[in-house]
This record gives sequence, structure tokens and C-alpha cells, in this order.
Amino acid sequence: MRILVFLISLWQSLIWLLNPPRYIVPSPLDVLAAIQRQPDYFLRHAWVTLGEIAAGLLAGTIFGILTALSIAAVPRLGRFIWPVVIVLQAFPVFVIAPILVVWFGFGATSKIVMTTLVIFFPVASAFADGLRRIPQEIVDAVAITEASHWQMLAHISIPLAIPSLVSGLRVAAPLAPLGAVIGEWVGASAGLGFIMVQANARMQTDTVFAAMAIIVLLTLALRRAIDWIGPQLTPWSTTNEFSPSRP
Repeated sequence: MRILVFLISLWQSLIWLLNPPRYIVPSPLDVLAAIQRQPDYFLRHAWVTLGEIAAGLLAGTIFGILTALSIAAVPRLGRFIWPVVIVLQAFPVFVIAPILVVWFGFGATSKIVMTTLVIFFPVASAFADGLRRIPQEIVDAVAITEASHWQMLAHISIPLAIPSLVSGLRVAAPLAPLGAVIGEWVGASAGLGFIMVQANARMQTDTVFAAMAIIVLLTLALRRAIDWIGPQLTPWSTTNEFSPSRP
């Protein structure tokens, strides 16, 4: 938080020093004034984007977990699933977004699908990696008990892989707003991305920066939420790996 305050202070200081035209770079005070002029407007559109982010984050997490579990349960599936996943991930989001709008329309569905695709790969990749990296001594100990593959997966692999899943979520969560906003840039009738496109066309740079500031706050809130969820999912851990670091 101190870093954020420092950056905003530096931004304001440079504005006072260089005095650029407001339509090029507004000051933090100009951005705050833009929000104060029409708070209901920003709040209404922020709720739209937040709903798309939440739905996409949930869907991407579920699909990522199911994909990783499928590969761990039936390893041969990985030979078919991972190439498809990697190909999908290789496409730039700006290429996929217009296609999703054509397929799913200008409503929230195309933005949710876009967010799901952005979230899916980090979650699936991290969780699958965690399911594979079980210490050999644990594998040997379980082999003595003659536990089945499914028992090993349910009682050993999944619990030990949860920290990897949380790590994937920590990477994916800040990307969720990116997926929603890019979808709104391509085509939407509401949302923070819609505000940015409309304001940019009118040279209302302070409004563009205001929408960006709200997106940053949403991103920071998502990261904090994941930092809080991590220890709840791993109560047995004695480390502080997922606790938010002090600024």
C-alpha cells in the first residue's frame, strides 16, 4: 500500500512540475474529481465488470481444477488435453475476443468466456504440476499400504497439491480483470471497459484514468482475497507462504 501511495504522490508531483495538458495526462486529483462528478455511473459499470470477473474466475477455476484432476486420474489424457490447452493459450486474447463476441454476442457471456480462458491455464497448469510433484518418500510409504490409485489421488495427491492450486490462483486472479475489460473493449454496452472506450473517443482522459483506477482497485482486492483464501485451504501448513506480504 505504501508503494501505491508513493506512486500516486510521484504522479501528482510530476504533474505539478511538468504541467502537461489535462487531455494528455490528468492528475490524480483530476481522476478523483471525475469519479466524484458521477459516482453512480462508475459504480453501475463497475458492478457489471465485477460480475463478469467473478463469474469468469469461478468458471476458469472449476475448469482448471477438473482438467488437472482428469489428467492426474488418467495420465494418458494429458497427451490429448495439454496440446489443446497450449494451443488455446497461444492465441493472443485480442485475437480471441472478437470471435467470442460474434459467437456469444455483446452481452456478459462473451466477457465471462474470455475471463474463463484467461484464468483457466494458470490454474490447470499449477494444479496439475502440484498433483505430479508428490515426494517420492510419500509415494513409497503409500505403496506399502497397497492403496489404490484413486485413494492415493483423493487422500494424498489432492491435499498436497492445494498449495500449488493457490499459487495458480494468485497468478490468475490479477488476470481476471484483463479478460473482462478486453472483452468490453471489443464490444459491450456496459462495464469499465465500455467507459474507457466511450471516454477515449471523446478525449475525456480523466474518465479513462478513473475507470483504470477502479480496475486497479478490483485487481488488488482480488489478490488480497486469494491471499486470505490460501491459509483457509491449507490449515495444516505451518508456513506463511500464502499470507499477504507486508508493504
